[in-house]
Amino acid sequence: MSDSTALPADHVFDVVVIGGGVVGCAVARELARSGSVGIVEARCDIGDGTSKANTAILHTGFDATPGTVESRLVARGYALLKEYADRAGIAVEVTGAVLVAWTEEELAALPGLAEKAAANGYRHTRQVSAAEVYAMVPRLGEGLRGGLEVPDEAIIDPWTTTLSFANDALAEGARLLRECRVESVSRLDGITTLHTSTGDVRARWVVNAAGLGADVIDGHFGYQRFTVTPRRGELLVFDKLARPMVPRIVLPVPSSRGKGVLVSPTIFGNVMLGPTAEDLTDRKDTSTSVAGVEELLDKGAGIMPALLKEEVTAMYAGLRAATEHGDYVIELDREQGYLLLGGIRSTGLTSAMALAEYARELLSDAGMVTAPPPDGPVRSMPPLGESMLRPHADPARVAIDADYGRVVCFCERVTRGEVRDALASTIPPRDLDGLRRRTRAVMGRCQGFYCGVEVQRLLDEGMAR
Repeated sequence: MSDSTALPADHVFDVVVIGGGVVGCAVARELARSGSVGIVEARCDIGDGTSKANTAILHTGFDATPGTVESRLVARGYALLKEYADRAGIAVEVTGAVLVAWTEEELAALPGLAEKAAANGYRHTRQVSAAEVYAMVPRLGEGLRGGLEVPDEAIIDPWTTTLSFANDALAEGARLLRECRVESVSRLDGITTLHTSTGDVRARWVVNAAGLGADVIDGHFGYQRFTVTPRRGELLVFDKLARPMVPRIVLPVPSSRGKGVLVSPTIFGNVMLGPTAEDLTDRKDTSTSVAGVEELLDKGAGIMPALLKEEVTAMYAGLRAATEHGDYVIELDREQGYLLLGGIRSTGLTSAMALAEYARELLSDAGMVTAPPPDGPVRSMPPLGESMLRPHADPARVAIDADYGRVVCFCERVTRGEVRDALASTIPPRDLDGLRRRTRAVMGRCQGFYCGVEVQRLLDEGMAR
């Protein structure tokens, strides 16, 4: 349902999800048939926080800590999202990954990682020799000692995933409230009132999926269970000509700081190097830095020096919701009608559907009357993956509608028809960044230098209608 219409003064949702990222939208989709659902998002678009700036990897969960909630939900989420993406037309490529050991110490750690994977229920890893690693990824730097193959790791389109979940929820009657920031909370007679920047929103149940702001929302409910530390991850994106150099995901041996700097193909045909890991205090600081570039170039020179000779088309930074806990923080307060989904870090994209399923189970056990989620995706999503049949290359589609043959962004081959469709969609973009996530416009090697004015004009005209 459109978010442009004001809520009636006496309106009470059965459940409100705070946070329109991939987890929040997955939860809204899961609960969409369980009563009236609201999605409250502080930003101007869904998926505009952590969900838009990640490594876009569909994880098997092989390296999660065994026995944690995260390990269970990542494994379950992989299966759910892989099947859902196939039906929804969301781009996924099972490239496989190889964990690369550059030192004897890292080589000695590989058997333990294979055992950890088995403890997580993933038994398809295979320790391989240095020669086998080079056969998989010939352009890797010299001196590696061996590796661990993880054949089921995949890359996925994270933007379309979030959008598809939200579309499903809205098709079932959910309501999206954008630019609606929760400022305080009160509860009376079994009803929680969220006092927001655009007015009061009332609900019988509230799910906190606020990501970087989850601890702040938790505080509004009287808790101090964890603190979110925004962890900045900077990444370099290389031109599509580099894509043949990276046929699969190249992973480092993990450390206490996380998965480390990796090299990965992207679903859009590029190559990505990153991320860094820098703890900040500013939850809005997604700027890139000289130090970040230098670190990535230094790490990249060791992993794949030939890659650094290719053109960099973009650099961006995302913030992950790191906490002092080694696991997701998921707790339900039955008296307040409140469910916390906190500390959902980089694995949240993979685990989103499993988190949503778990949330429904917890709410049902607490007394909320729930129903199964929608049977499947509402519609097939626009084909954004480089390996998919894009509109400009589909003669039958162009013959029906010539706008699919009128390219407006030549680097990414985005057509006027795709921009038009995005602007007329269930959840239209409100800025150029939102349009980019829906179409790939201005995200190519020229970064909008040639197409930016025309794409902005189309956006302005579409928003004015």
